[in-house]
Amino acid sequence: MRIALYHPDIPQNVGAVLRISACFGVGVDIIGPCGFPFDDARVRRVAMDYIHLADYSYHSSWEAFLSQHDQNRLVLMTTKGSVAYTQWQFGAGDILLFGRESAGVPQDIHAMCDAKIRIPMREGARSLNLAVSAGIVVSEALRQMDAGKKN
Repeated sequence: MRIALYHPDIPQNVGAVLRISACFGVGVDIIGPCGFPFDDARVRRVAMDYIHLADYSYHSSWEAFLSQHDQNRLVLMTTKGSVAYTQWQFGAGDILLFGRESAGVPQDIHAMCDAKIRIPMREGARSLNLAVSAGIVVSEALRQMDAGKKN
């Protein structure tokens, strides 16, 4: 399982997702361009000393990302998803795709995804922070796959 961040805007979110990667053993794909220099000090500050434990790759474009992951199931996290994340059956090869904080993913990428899932929220709430959402969904996916029994 991997987390993919499409054109992330906020370096602190990328750093927090890299910590999630390090702590849970889930890979991360960062799909550029980012809204900041990828080597930004804010990424390192949030990831802190966990960065060496994170399994991550930077891809310069959506096409570059797809060329390495065209056989994986793309699961888009979106507020417009029709299925709640707790009702979705995750698989070990899934890529959990998170869109740009300011704009999500373009419609053509929506159409390419195998599933569109959401985190249910109370009426009037727009969305959760990207890194918080990633932690919630990865935790559920690992629970479903019994990954927590390793410890």
